[in-house]
Amino acid sequence: MKFFLIIFIFIPLTEMVLLFGVADRIGGLITLGLVVLTAVIGLAILKRQGLSTIMRANQRLQSGELPAQEIIEGMLLAGAGALLLTPGFITDTLGFVLLTGPLRRPIAQHIIGMNIVSTLGPMGGGNSFSFRSSSTRPHTAHSGKIYEGQYSEEEQTLSGGESNKNHSKDQLP
Repeated sequence: MKFFLIIFIFIPLTEMVLLFGVADRIGGLITLGLVVLTAVIGLAILKRQGLSTIMRANQRLQSGELPAQEIIEGMLLAGAGALLLTPGFITDTLGFVLLTGPLRRPIAQHIIGMNIVSTLGPMGGGNSFSFRSSSTRPHTAHSGKIYEGQYSEEEQTLSGGESNKNHSKDQLP
């Protein structure tokens, strides 16, 4: 409850006090111009960073990996966009922190390390999925070798009317 009090009451009040203080020192129109300028610059950077993150996620998907890092970074970028569109210098500063790749990536890795995001797999029923970090991937007894092949079941009739299922498995080296 205290968290919501801080977010919805304390931060906007602090933003207003800061905006009024800056407006007293440099003027109201210049302050307004700075707020608009930070939003425009931030959104331009957001567009570039977002496209870069999408490209990295596509590369990971094409290589058969779950783009957990890119998913979290995308969510952080969405938060950065919301912060940049909110008028104020504190929210703009937080938005720019989330836009900066060298700062955003460790934040995303920390979130992944908290095991909020992990391997994609169905939960319960329906179309819901859970995400877990790739660091918690279960270890298999195999030594990392993957064999591709086909498996088919053929039913053959033996003399006397008995049926025998013939299992075949083709493995490629």
